[in-house]
Amino acid sequence: MARNNQETQTVLRHWQEDVPDDRLAHLVRDAGRVLTKSLQTRLSEHSVSFGHWAFLRILWVTEGLTQRELSEQAGVMEPTTFTALKAMEAKGLIERRQLNGNRKNIHIYLTQKGRDLKEILVPLAEEVNDIAIQGVDDDDLRATRRTLLKIISNLAEANE
Repeated sequence: MARNNQETQTVLRHWQEDVPDDRLAHLVRDAGRVLTKSLQTRLSEHSVSFGHWAFLRILWVTEGLTQRELSEQAGVMEPTTFTALKAMEAKGLIERRQLNGNRKNIHIYLTQKGRDLKEILVPLAEEVNDIAIQGVDDDDLRATRRTLLKIISNLAEANE
């Protein structure tokens, strides 16, 4: 935690002192990086990597996805997904199943252990979010959400 805090303080000083008006993309990236590190630290206390967190979140909503579908939803390449799923299977978090004799598509399901992690891990993510927005006015938070969604929308439209 001390190292994580030191990195966070370095990022904060950088933005306050070195480049307070640098590009928004850099600020968003750094904010995301600090949020990720904060959650990573909490997840590691439960032997869950941040990479596994992304797949768990998807599977808590929709089980039975193929590896390809899971890759697409997580926004990562299939080899990355394969490696993560192999590790998650070894930890007893997921199982792979063939459905209706279809040997080509393997579907991913959570084990009970994987399902049970939701009650433990989601509050950790909520804690990070609560800490992150302390002292932020509700109107500012709504404006930030609108702005970030508009940025995503603009870039999605430009990339079509």
